[in-house]
Amino acid sequence: MAKSVLVVDDSSSVRQVVGIALKSAGYDVIEASDGKDALGKLNGQKVHLIISDVNMPNMDGITFVKEVKKLANYKFTPIIMLTTESQESKKAEGQAAGAKAWVVKPFQPAQMLAAVSKLILP
Repeated sequence: MAKSVLVVDDSSSVRQVVGIALKSAGYDVIEASDGKDALGKLNGQKVHLIISDVNMPNMDGITFVKEVKKLANYKFTPIIMLTTESQESKKAEGQAAGAKAWVVKPFQPAQMLAAVSKLILP
């Protein structure tokens, strides 16, 4: 059975690029446009990994990660931050919130898929 990945980004083009890379590697993809939208999609369905942007309207990525970690079903779901932010302080904030990896845009799909395959739970 294919593993599901939730991709959260306010840029539809980024969601598309990430989605194509994931689908070509055999993953199912669920898309959300911001943290609020993404939380609405975490409705009990199995999500094996989340990839989230940091800077988004309505609910930013760091807040979203903190909210996900409060949900019993998703507390242990690995999260990759995919963002233009590269400062150590932001990375530290993301890790403190519960993000497992930090991929800086522009990214190579292969680099992102390597992070996904390392983190995705069997």
